[in-house]
Amino acid sequence: MTMLTGGFAAADPFFFPSRAERFIAEHDFDRPTLVLDVDAVASRFHALKSGLGDADIHYAVKANPAREIVERLVQEGAHFDAASRGEIELCLSQGARPDQISFGNTVKRASDIAFAHAAGIDLFAADAPEELEKIAEHAPGARVYIRLLVDNPAADWPLSRKFGCAPEMVQGLLDRARDLGLEPVGLSFHVGSQTRAPSMWSGVLDAVAGVWAAAQAAGHALSLINIGGGFPAFYAEPVTAPAAYAAEVRAMVDARFPGARIMAEPGRGLVAEAGAIACEVLLVSKKHDADLYRWVYLDIGKFSGLAETTDEAIRYPLATSRDGDPAGPCVLAGPSCDSVDVLYEKRPMQLPLTLKAGDRVVIRNTGAYTSSYSSVGFNGFPPLDVVVI
Repeated sequence: MTMLTGGFAAADPFFFPSRAERFIAEHDFDRPTLVLDVDAVASRFHALKSGLGDADIHYAVKANPAREIVERLVQEGAHFDAASRGEIELCLSQGARPDQISFGNTVKRASDIAFAHAAGIDLFAADAPEELEKIAEHAPGARVYIRLLVDNPAADWPLSRKFGCAPEMVQGLLDRARDLGLEPVGLSFHVGSQTRAPSMWSGVLDAVAGVWAAAQAAGHALSLINIGGGFPAFYAEPVTAPAAYAAEVRAMVDARFPGARIMAEPGRGLVAEAGAIACEVLLVSKKHDADLYRWVYLDIGKFSGLAETTDEAIRYPLATSRDGDPAGPCVLAGPSCDSVDVLYEKRPMQLPLTLKAGDRVVIRNTGAYTSSYSSVGFNGFPPLDVVVI
């Protein structure tokens, strides 16, 4: 087998299961670099589409705003969930129609609402009376959906505090939207990022269905249910294949919201597995001769793209140039001088005992929330490079 940069065996499919990782094997990088495969993004889009049927899939642009991803998803017929004026401008610049874009952030600048309305976007999220008032003033007559606060502790990254309103507030918000001249069309929620099994949706869907039924009974002819994201990526723990996962979720939604138009907003589930990061070991050390664990420092950390390792919520699979050698536990850390820049310590990683400075490491399934979380240069370390293939 031909050995390439970092000592990887390029012909071995076990070490290089993806096109992004094969690209990494064939190239040199002088700084941490995310390699993204847009074909893999398109493939995942169609897998989710096959399971979700006629639901509109609004890609959550925040997961990875690479222009090439947005451009390709426009070509594939995707819709888009935008959180800011910048994301709206990106989608429009790549050919998305205004009717394919929703402004899904419930906390929006008034001038950005006006911009979106002038651009032809007429679907907005809200979870508070003040937000509805801003929308009514700057996007008169727009369609709105109310985001509901839900709790799902089974998700790896719960999203149950910052966005959404309590169930008992929904009726008043729908009434307020109607009184302001807006068109309240539905409800939205987010089951929580990285909800690994479809069965974990059941309780949340039951709760939302109760609110939906009460709104209908009160005279609101709701037609849209936005089920948000939550579609998982593989991070070493088993997850259901995307088409089957989406089909099971769709069946549960149909059972509770018959006849409703369905929106979904996958981000991680669309792009995570399409990316891999090439990085290298800077140092392997111990703090004391009697330490059981080594410290392995990489040239990438929380401030340069791996923010989702906070609380070790997302545990990325790793591949090294020395896989196959005897392994042992280690604490994995980033390069910055901030003491919070420790990636995995509560549950140490098993890495080769022979690992040393200069060895290449590939961090797998890092296409989501890495480049978009990378700092502009904390401690002088460069932001994460991105190569799209």
